[in-house]
Amino acid sequence: MKSKISSILCVLVFGIALAVGPAEGAFECVDGLQSSGSLYLICQPTDVPRNGSLVIWAHGFQDAGTEVEIPEDQLDLGDGVSIPDIVTRLGFDFATNSYSKTGLAIVQGAEDLLDLVQVYIGVVEEQPDHVYLVGASEGGIITALLVERNPEIFDAGLALCGPVGDFPFQINYFGNARVTFEYFFPGLLPRFECNGDQEQVADWPGYFETNIAPTIFDPANRSKLDQWVRVARLPFDANEYLETVAESARDVLRYAMVNLNDAVEVLGGFPFDNRRTWYWGSSNDLRLNFRVTRCRADSEAVVEMKTNYNTSGLLQQPVITMHTLRDQQIPYVHEPLYNLKTISRGSFLTEHINIPINRYGHCNFTLEEALLSFGLMLFYAGDLDLLAGVGAILQGPQIDAFGQMAQEYRLPYSVEGDRLEMLRR
Repeated sequence: MKSKISSILCVLVFGIALAVGPAEGAFECVDGLQSSGSLYLICQPTDVPRNGSLVIWAHGFQDAGTEVEIPEDQLDLGDGVSIPDIVTRLGFDFATNSYSKTGLAIVQGAEDLLDLVQVYIGVVEEQPDHVYLVGASEGGIITALLVERNPEIFDAGLALCGPVGDFPFQINYFGNARVTFEYFFPGLLPRFECNGDQEQVADWPGYFETNIAPTIFDPANRSKLDQWVRVARLPFDANEYLETVAESARDVLRYAMVNLNDAVEVLGGFPFDNRRTWYWGSSNDLRLNFRVTRCRADSEAVVEMKTNYNTSGLLQQPVITMHTLRDQQIPYVHEPLYNLKTISRGSFLTEHINIPINRYGHCNFTLEEALLSFGLMLFYAGDLDLLAGVGAILQGPQIDAFGQMAQEYRLPYSVEGDRLEMLRR
C-alpha cells in the first residue's frame, strides 16, 4: 500500500518533472535556522533556466517528542532521486522547513512557512514571480489556512489529504476510535483518561505488533473486530480486509497513544468530546452507548480549535484539494465539509475544487492523479504555461487515464506523440 508521505511526494507534481531536463539535475542549496528554531532548506536549479517561481513544501505530521528536523523520508525518494532535484529540474526554486516543533504543529508550522517566504527572499535577494504552496496531511490543512489568510503572499495552494473540513471532527475521529476500542478490547491499552495525562507509548509500532495485533486478529475475536471497525468507521479495502484493517487500527490508535498529551498542551485543554455521540454498528448498541467512556472537551480547547485550526472557505486565491475516499488517517468527509464552506463563501468552482480518488489509503495517489491536481492548481491560478512539455513520463495507459480525468475536470491539454503539453487558460 502506498500510504507513506514519501510516496505522495514521489507522485506529486514533482514527479512529472522527470520528463524534462537531463537524467540527473544540478542544483545548489543553502540551509539554515529560522528565528523560531525551524530548520530551512532552499534550493535553486543550476542546469536549467529558473522560471522565477517558488514551490514550498509543507510536510506532514511528525510524532510529538521526535527531534525537530526536516523529515528526510519526505524528501528522499530513493534510487538517488530527491524532491529538491526534481523540482529544480522543472525550473522552480524549492523551499521547505522543519517547523519549530513536532507533534501538533499547525499554528507553528503556518508561522514558520510564512517566515520561510521572507527568508527565501533574503537568501536569493529577489521576489519570486509566483509562490505555490503544496502540502500533505498536516501540511494540507496548513496549506489551506495559509492561502485563505494570506492571498497576497501565496498565488495558489494544493492541499492533499488534509483535515480541511472541521478540526474538532478530526480530533473526535481519533477519540471515538480509542474509546470504542477500549469497549471491545478492554485491558489491551492503558485505560483512557479524559484529561491531559494519558499514558503514552514510545515505540507504538512495536507495541501494536506485540500487544495489540495478536489479540484483535485472533480468529476467535473476529466478530468483535468487525464490530469495532463498523462502530469506529474505519476505512478498509474489501479485497485486502485484514491487511488494511490492521493499518487503519494502527493509525487511528496512534494519535491517542503517542500524541494526545502534546495536543492537550498545545490546545490549552482536553479536546475530545463524545457526550452526545451515539455509536452504532455493534451487536448491542444500547449496551455499547451505556458503557463506553464519555469525555467532555475543555472549552478553551474547543475555542482554540475553532479559532486557529478551522478553515473558513473564503478564498481569494485557488486551493485545489485531493483526497482518497477511504483515507484511514484523515477521513474523506473533510472534503464535502470544506465544499460546503466554499459554496457558502462563493469560492466553490471559482477558487476551489476537490478531486476525490476512489481508493484506500492516506494520500495514496497515482502519478497521473498528482499531475492533474498540480495542473488544476496552475490552471486556476492562470499559470498553466509553467507546466509545459511534461508528458514524456506518462506512458500508454497513464496518458489515457490523465486524458480522461482532464476532460472530466475541463483541464485543457493536448497529446502530441509521447509528449503531453498543457495549454494556457
